[in-house]
Amino acid sequence: MNYETIIYDVEDGILTLTLNRPDKLNAFNAEMLQEMIDALDKADADDNVKAIIVTGAGRAFCAGADLSKGGDTFDHDAQGTGLKPDGGGLLTLRIFECMKPIISACNGPAVGVGVTMQCAMDIRLASEKAKYGFVFAKRGIVPEACSSWFLPRVVGISTALEWAYSGRIFEAGEALERRLVRSVHKPDDLLRAARDLAHEFAEETSSISVAMVRHMMWKMLGADHPMEAHKVDSRGVYYTGRSIDAKEGVQSFLEKRPAEFPGKVSADMPDFFPWWDERTFE
Repeated sequence: MNYETIIYDVEDGILTLTLNRPDKLNAFNAEMLQEMIDALDKADADDNVKAIIVTGAGRAFCAGADLSKGGDTFDHDAQGTGLKPDGGGLLTLRIFECMKPIISACNGPAVGVGVTMQCAMDIRLASEKAKYGFVFAKRGIVPEACSSWFLPRVVGISTALEWAYSGRIFEAGEALERRLVRSVHKPDDLLRAARDLAHEFAEETSSISVAMVRHMMWKMLGADHPMEAHKVDSRGVYYTGRSIDAKEGVQSFLEKRPAEFPGKVSADMPDFFPWWDERTFE
């Protein structure tokens, strides 16, 4: 796929996905949705990609949904499509299933789907120029992109409700104080900080271990008992413990040298992976 609304750039094992409609403040449309999903598919299939950073071109991260259709923007009956899966939700569900760590580097305003898509990412960094808004109640609709699941898990139910009830725009400082973001950076330092963090995930770590950690942590957020984690932990230790990566991890430690893990996410995930049942839209 040739990308028109995003930039796909891999350097030193780090993929940077840049939302690239700067003249529209990177407003989210159907084309961007399809390109983002395709890019995540491509990244998962590429064993050279160890981590992903998502940022925006120009002065915004993403201004939310493209409102060029005016009052009918959210009226699927008026557009002749009827009930259909929410586009932002399709993106965050794809992020949820991703095999690589995903870091958000929010460089500017992020409202609507511009912020809800970030809730599904693993770690969020912000520029001092970042602003956020869960503005749905001010547009007469409800939060989307599965944010009613993600947001309370990130910031807690009270903060999630306050932001969604009011729809107000808030600054990066509040996002940091209330734990939506990990850290706030000067604009020129944002991507460097994101890349430094991505390299921590990508260097001298097993890609298979990292992929397993990502899914174990996220999937267990919905478990009803720690026994579910114990089941997955036990299988994970058993299967990874006999892998070529485990042998290299121990041997490199004993030999006091950097590890060089040969396992590939595309081919060498444990036999029981995935352990969950796929969910479908109804």
